[in-house]
Amino acid sequence: MVIEKDEYMKNLFDKETRAELIDRINRLDKDTTAQWGTMTVYQMIKHCAKWDDMLLGKTLYKQSFLGKIVGKFALKDMMKDESAKHNLPTVPSFKITGDGDVEAAKKEWLSLLEEYTRKTPVGFMHPFFGQLTAEQAGQMAYKHVDHHLRQFNA
Repeated sequence: MVIEKDEYMKNLFDKETRAELIDRINRLDKDTTAQWGTMTVYQMIKHCAKWDDMLLGKTLYKQSFLGKIVGKFALKDMMKDESAKHNLPTVPSFKITGDGDVEAAKKEWLSLLEEYTRKTPVGFMHPFFGQLTAEQAGQMAYKHVDHHLRQFNA
């Protein structure tokens, strides 16, 4: 999927966009609560860090059976604009339970985001949407993080 210039969507691989997200992440603390959904701030941070592990190629996934059937159609719908619907289902391997140290989790996530400064943008296999190009991966990554930061009013 190619995004035309007049339909520009932010991309996590862009340095300024990443800086904006990092500033928003730094606003989170252990007392930050969700505006919707059931995740705690710790669970959201760990969930987003798992996403970055995938995008950075540290964790590899295969596309699910359901994803093979409807993933490309869902991706097209998902990429219409920068906003994301609330309470969409989470890929099971990305569900985080329990609680932990928010500041330590934030530090880990910010460290992953720092790795993008040294990485050439590449695509990856999303467990539901399937193979993403580098452009789609960066846009989807931005959209995912932005959605969760909005969830926690950051």
